[in-house]
Amino acid sequence: MPNATRFYLTTPIYYVNARPHLGHTYTTVVADVLARWHRAQGDDTWFLTGTDEHGQKIQRSAKAANCSPQKFTDEVSAEFRALWDRMSLSYDDFIRTTEPRHQRGVQKLFALLKDRGFIYKGSYTGQYCVFDELYVDALPGAPCPDCGRITETISEENYYFKLSAFERPLLEYYDAHPHFIQPETRRNEVISFVRSGLRDLSVSRTSFDWGIPVAGDEKHVVYVWLDALANYITALGWGSDAPEDQARFAKYWPADLHIIGKEISRFHCVYWPAFLLAAGLPLPKQIVAHGWLLFEHSKMSKSRGNIVRAETILDVLGADALRYFLLREIVFGQDGSFSFDALVQRYNSDLANGYGNLVSRTLAMVQQYFDGVVPDPTGGPDQVQKYAEHVVGEVSQQMADLEFTRAIEGANSLIKYTDGVISSNTPWKLATKSDEESKISLRRTLYDSAESIRIITALLYPVLPDATAKVWAQLGLGDIHKADLKNLAWGGLKPGTKLGELGPVFPRAEKDAITRMQEMEDTNNAARAADIAEAEGKAAPDKSAPIETLQQKSEPATTFPAYQPAVASAVTSVEPAIADVPQTPQPSPAIIASTEASLAAGNAKTSGGSAEKIGIDDFTKVELRVAQIKVAERVPKADKLLRLEVDLGYEQRQILAGIAEFYEPESLIGRKVVIVANLAPRKMRGLESNGMLLAASLEGGKPVLASFLEEVELGARLK
Repeated sequence: MPNATRFYLTTPIYYVNARPHLGHTYTTVVADVLARWHRAQGDDTWFLTGTDEHGQKIQRSAKAANCSPQKFTDEVSAEFRALWDRMSLSYDDFIRTTEPRHQRGVQKLFALLKDRGFIYKGSYTGQYCVFDELYVDALPGAPCPDCGRITETISEENYYFKLSAFERPLLEYYDAHPHFIQPETRRNEVISFVRSGLRDLSVSRTSFDWGIPVAGDEKHVVYVWLDALANYITALGWGSDAPEDQARFAKYWPADLHIIGKEISRFHCVYWPAFLLAAGLPLPKQIVAHGWLLFEHSKMSKSRGNIVRAETILDVLGADALRYFLLREIVFGQDGSFSFDALVQRYNSDLANGYGNLVSRTLAMVQQYFDGVVPDPTGGPDQVQKYAEHVVGEVSQQMADLEFTRAIEGANSLIKYTDGVISSNTPWKLATKSDEESKISLRRTLYDSAESIRIITALLYPVLPDATAKVWAQLGLGDIHKADLKNLAWGGLKPGTKLGELGPVFPRAEKDAITRMQEMEDTNNAARAADIAEAEGKAAPDKSAPIETLQQKSEPATTFPAYQPAVASAVTSVEPAIADVPQTPQPSPAIIASTEASLAAGNAKTSGGSAEKIGIDDFTKVELRVAQIKVAERVPKADKLLRLEVDLGYEQRQILAGIAEFYEPESLIGRKVVIVANLAPRKMRGLESNGMLLAASLEGGKPVLASFLEEVELGARLK
């Protein structure tokens, strides 16, 4: 993407035949992240979104809803805007195709194309897909090649656009501007389509009247795609005689980036540039088509009953959690999958246990050891600066290249690096020592960690605007929305800065978050299905039966063959070392009580025993994961306890284990073990333990830590 001192980007304008869902949200969040990033770089940025409100499909939907098309579009468009506002999306303009400014511009564009000899009157008889508002080259009764719905035969007088005249100019333009269409797969598809031959395109309709009338021939309404695509220039004021509108258009056009879904590539990459070439207007600099957001391997669609609303996630986890998941989990340009299970897992691992935990543990120590004042690091060797500077350079380039997933991974690598520095230097130990070297090391460790947080926060601001604003204020730096974030040179957090009021940033997701969101969507989809059935005159489905949604089940039922009663006796409790480490979802009290009882007794039967039976549903509540021991040391004045720091791949934890009588600490370093990852935290000897080691023993024997013969990835879940 070219660098710019001004940056104009757009989303597609969303068709209002249905309410907004997660697919719409994904596109708009991507645009918002880019807009925020460019503003942070000092670019004069203009971000446009809006709604597409004309066409035969809208007219039929309004009739089915027993209201006027205008009332129908007013209501649905308001829902889009309300959702974007609730998510604090930073758009500069929201265009509606029913607005007078848009109608004026479309009529001027149509007249200009006609005056320049590219529009002529004719008639059309053929197939039309009302769902896609698309003319289809097919036999009567044939399905639409895009959506599969049966096309309708129409015969009417039309105006035609000479699309065939632009076959060679378009191919020449694609060749001269290889980055005009991205990714490469979409570019190749478009080039293949154009090379197969372009036919003139009907650009008006006379069989219905919900559209913009052709000036001077009002029985015609402008074809919905010519109408809709023009929003990118009408929103800037094209078609207006007002000096301020003309100045805005001259300032921002051509667009730097159109962000679209891949299903509308043809309209944006063939029809739109042809219209602009015919009108003598510059073409946008780049069009990027992202993939679909899939659920159960299908694109979200109200007809499939698998739509997920953003509101459900906002109610349970908040906007930042949704923004982060969409940008981190889905490689931009490719199809991506969504599930509530994956959302909650990513939230807990990256945000609660990662970024949020680093902030809370670091700032809590600055508060405790330096009265909330950022310490002076003078005298100690820096351990973070070079790595942080490397990450800033990498992330900046990745954001410019629209590689959002890699950019977030880069910021996360700095989080993990800083966590490692804290674990290595053990500031909680340094604070107990009075020698000058320890004092210098303590000041340096906590300054480096706090300054690293400042840089991480600036890098993550476009993705997590609400959370980073809280962290920025906790660092004592004021309002992040007004901060200069383009200069991230090391040392921006000045020693002596007084921290703001501290508080949690990402509380750990509640254990029932997945169930709550699933139930909310089941209820919503059942109601939607009933409404659709009523509008279409069909029998309504049973609202008590859940509709298949994006994720019908988080996981299939499985068996757990690896652990038999003979080796399930002595599991020793373990917990996290930093008091404010957020916690994973907890198992039921019955499971915890049962587990603790068996640990205390240490006498599980080897076979045919009398242990109470539990169901598979109970067992699946226990989250067993692979971890590697990084630090092991004895707990002072506790003969049976070891303090361990374990690496789960996606996070590090502190665990206390009652195995000091049987294992020397140094023998455990590097060993892979199994931990119960969703056990409630508990304090022992003033230290907090977050998890439990899994071990086995015969009655009265030495506990043996569960381990593996094969290589197993850290963080892998045992099933």
